[in-house]
Amino acid sequence: MAVAHKNKTFAVLLALLLGSLGAHRFYLKGATDRLGLLHLCSLFATGILYGAVKPHPFYVILPLLVSLIAACIEALVLGLTPDEKWDAGYNAGSGRSSRSNWLLPLMLVLVMTVGAIVLIGTIARLFDLLYTGGAYG
Repeated sequence: MAVAHKNKTFAVLLALLLGSLGAHRFYLKGATDRLGLLHLCSLFATGILYGAVKPHPFYVILPLLVSLIAACIEALVLGLTPDEKWDAGYNAGSGRSSRSNWLLPLMLVLVMTVGAIVLIGTIARLFDLLYTGGAYG
């Protein structure tokens, strides 16, 4: 029985766009992936914080931001995996081999940019709220 061929570029795109919900993990490992479900739980944690506690809006979206940072790191790991190792891990029974094209490095640069902006912004805002009480915005 042939296994569906998993595209590395599509997995990186899913990690960039819907990574905070675990879409890339569900694409690669199926609906029962525990780390994918952990990403999905960040959405429920955000809803619980919004509905029950009503803290500062930054604290409400903090679980989604942490999940997005983790997804960007996962996207970099997936994108930098050599094609041979990718095929051995995800396309063992598909009968096809992967060939990365020019779009993958461009997406990795975009993932690195988005991940760095979100990480630095999250750290800066968190320290602002914790140490000055939000005096700078």
